[in-house]
Amino acid sequence: MDFSLLSEALNSKSYEKVADICDEHMLQVAAEGVAFQDDWPYAIHLLGHIYAGDINSMRFLWKSMPATVKEGNPEVIAAWKMGQKLWVRDYGGVYEAIRGYDWSQEAQGLVAAFSDLYTKNMFQLLQSAYSTISIQDTALFLGMSEDDATTFVQQQGWAVDPASQMLTVKKQPIVTEQKLDARKLQNLTEYVFHLEH
Repeated sequence: MDFSLLSEALNSKSYEKVADICDEHMLQVAAEGVAFQDDWPYAIHLLGHIYAGDINSMRFLWKSMPATVKEGNPEVIAAWKMGQKLWVRDYGGVYEAIRGYDWSQEAQGLVAAFSDLYTKNMFQLLQSAYSTISIQDTALFLGMSEDDATTFVQQQGWAVDPASQMLTVKKQPIVTEQKLDARKLQNLTEYVFHLEH
């Protein structure tokens, strides 16, 4: 089987393409009647769906896998564990699953990129959902030690109260883009013209 497109995506760090490439290739080889189950990069395929945030597709892929792969491939099991933690919204568990396995060279970049993306998404979620939050909860959501989490959020402008172990969230200013409506501008021009004359 030719996995050159997948290799290119992994090498160029185009991780958002991995799941689609795997899905397309799987459909293609299945349509051709090629027995692919033994050679398929299931762990990368699962991780591609996880990176894309497509947990449902990840679950369906898991259900379609041969039992021998589910039970005998440690990296597939580790990727599935990550997906399970995401499914049940066990935020700290996602980081434990990431750090709990020694990923192959092929998967390391994808897992590291997902971890960074996940941390960024969790930070944005905290920023939009909380005005104050404990250091302990922040560390859990960001997958960091309490000291690292405190340093990280302080760099983002959050304030820390050492006595209460609470963080005050710095909200990002909401930027709204005003669209210039030609009709409204015309009406305003006519109104100002009418007032002047």
